Amino acid sequence: MKNTKLVYSTGGTPEPHCPRCGEKMEHCRCRGQEAATKKAITAVLRMEKGGRRGKVVTVIDRLPADKAWLKDMTARLKKRCGTGGTFRLGKAEGLIEIQGDKRELIRELLRAEGVNVKG
Repeated sequence: MKNTKLVYSTGGTPEPHCPRCGEKMEHCRCRGQEAATKKAITAVLRMEKGGRRGKVVTVIDRLPADKAWLKDMTARLKKRCGTGGTFRLGKAEGLIEIQGDKRELIRELLRAEGVNVKG
């Protein structure tokens, strides 16, 4: 991954770059991986209440540790559920927390995205 970012250029319109890997779109490695990753994901849904002062949270666990994917999925789930939420990255996997008991709605939304769901 390149750590350089084009700030200014007089050469006209720059070629689009992938926001994940930083490569030019024609050389992007992420596109093929995204489709393969979705098929391989088996998310685990559960409801948690402990340590949250009695508030209920729906947790979606065992998701890929891809920050861009988690951020996008969290935003879509929060918007569709009409509640708040957040995502967290671990070393090997990530998780999404959505406020309230929204397991049924989240299950439907994840299946529509092509993600396998347990729980």
